Amino acid sequence: MKSSILAISMLLSMTIAAAAAPRPIAIGSEGASPPWNQIGDDGKLAGFDIDVGKDLCRRANLDCRFVAQDWDGIIPALTVGKFDAIMSGMAITEKRKKSIAFSRPYAGGFNQIVLRKEIKVPALDTTAKLDLTEIDASKQKTMDILKQALSGRTLGVLRSSNSEVVLKSLVGSDATIRSYDSQDNLQLDLAAGRIDGGLADYFTWKTFLDGPNGKEAAFFGPELSGGPWGPGVGIGLRQSDADLVAVFDKAIGEAQADGTLSRLSLQWFGLDVSPQP
Repeated sequence: MKSSILAISMLLSMTIAAAAAPRPIAIGSEGASPPWNQIGDDGKLAGFDIDVGKDLCRRANLDCRFVAQDWDGIIPALTVGKFDAIMSGMAITEKRKKSIAFSRPYAGGFNQIVLRKEIKVPALDTTAKLDLTEIDASKQKTMDILKQALSGRTLGVLRSSNSEVVLKSLVGSDATIRSYDSQDNLQLDLAAGRIDGGLADYFTWKTFLDGPNGKEAAFFGPELSGGPWGPGVGIGLRQSDADLVAVFDKAIGEAQADGTLSRLSLQWFGLDVSPQP
């Protein structure tokens, strides 16, 4: 009898220990879009996405490791199982939701055009905001001004990004659009004068413009959001992993409620890009 009780006790202890063990998962991130994500001096992924990911994994009892992956292959790599989630400043869009699932947003953000300073264009308020979700007459007038200013230019954009969709829609065949495999290569060509400008995430641009290679360029036009960029930045997950979506949604809600997302936003961006209640 004692041996039976001991065996049952040991089995229960093992079951409890197994239930408490963190679930191992891998998270993919580009590592080339600071301050969202970047490769640190130690060769490891760092940035806002990474710090948020670590916090969410702690809350959700997940044992997370981070994997660097080029942007244009990041969704295919998720779907074939190279990793289990994407945290790479990825906007939640209807197009992407056809192939992957998303958590609730853990950040917002906006995009902006950058041009070389030598290019003569009309002066526009770079702090104005233009939400592309619904285009009225006033917004269309601003877009027409942007289109006219960009016509005939050579512009860079990150391949397979929503900025690529917006730029092609905005200028169509009126400008030469070069799609790049990384933001770093786009910025190298901009600094060297091989392109006139481009469209990308504001914070990624700001890191570049504040550095020595960005001194010949500047923001042009309003802050762009909505439309193809969707409601915000979320965690990309396989559509079959509904349980993991629920786990991350809960953790994001907790991190938003206790101010962690706001604190990490201020740390990495200098302003609060956390979702608003």
